[in-house]
Amino acid sequence: MNPVYRAEHVGSLLRPAELLAARAARAEGKITDQELRAVEDRAILAALGKQRSAGLELYTDGEMRRGSWLTDMADAVEGFVPIKMDLEWKGPGGGKEGSTANVVGAKLRKLRKMAGHEVPFLKKTSPGPFKVTLPAPSNFVLASYKRGVTDQFYPTHAALLEDLVEIVRDEIAWLVSQGVAYIQFDAPYYSHYLDPAQRERSRAAGFDPDHDLEEAIRGDNAALHGVPREDVTVALHVCRGNSRSRWYTEGGYDAVAEKLFGLLDVDRFLLEYDSDRAGSFTPLRLMPKNKVVVLGLVTTKEPRLESQSELLRRIEEAARYVPLDRLALSPQCGFASVAAGNLLTADDQWRKLELVVSTARKVWG
Repeated sequence: MNPVYRAEHVGSLLRPAELLAARAARAEGKITDQELRAVEDRAILAALGKQRSAGLELYTDGEMRRGSWLTDMADAVEGFVPIKMDLEWKGPGGGKEGSTANVVGAKLRKLRKMAGHEVPFLKKTSPGPFKVTLPAPSNFVLASYKRGVTDQFYPTHAALLEDLVEIVRDEIAWLVSQGVAYIQFDAPYYSHYLDPAQRERSRAAGFDPDHDLEEAIRGDNAALHGVPREDVTVALHVCRGNSRSRWYTEGGYDAVAEKLFGLLDVDRFLLEYDSDRAGSFTPLRLMPKNKVVVLGLVTTKEPRLESQSELLRRIEEAARYVPLDRLALSPQCGFASVAAGNLLTADDQWRKLELVVSTARKVWG
């Protein structure tokens, strides 16, 4: 039986200044790939040590080798072109800005493993079991499909999703063969199906958001088909956007809960619940009895440290809908979904993770 982790974090960690400088130097051709890799290695080793000191029992490399949470897809797969889809960001410095995802502009062909440069180092250095995060295939149907470009090669969203599923399924099979015990799909684009404004935009563009939600779930399930659940935990993280402490969607889980929770074949849902943007715990009543909910109660978007008494109160409130033995605790999102990171310090980050651990111990022992 797989362990039930009561204290988690979503995956990305703030990059140290040395790493950001090295990445900029590599982009300018001032250092080699090998020199950048050495800086990444040091940053990951330090992050693993800090996670252990904080009391976490499930580790990540902080996504230190990535430009953003999803850029490894375009880096590893031929067929993406450097066109950005605009998002309307809310929060500090909000406004219209391109996503970090590239648009599909040719038939997709996988050139290498997306996590191939991450897993071997983690296998050698992680103090314990570690998670690998992957962008869910369904993300790219919204983030990377541009009419007039993509439809020359994929006439429908469904046709693109079919190839994306095969690419990610191949990646998952490799992760399983490497002994990775925890695989997490990151899927913020599911929040488009719960945001009232985004749902209306979808309808105005000629799409049916409820049908598209079902198709997204179908595709992501297909990518997960065959994962040996006795050996591997599969999780899904849903957020509302996370870039430099900004977000782009809002709304509770009500519009998607029945289908998302009931149909998506994952073991754990990591759900954002740090602000009113996430709505109430009421939709959790629809969570199947065999799934764990990781409550993202601690914000990664600002330095303010939450009150433990408030966290305990909110966990107790959530337990009205999902029994305590099927709950866990985490921050609501990563600390650096893009390399530049959110608007808080590394000390703030580690204090928040220590709070997650100490609160989880108080609740679950």
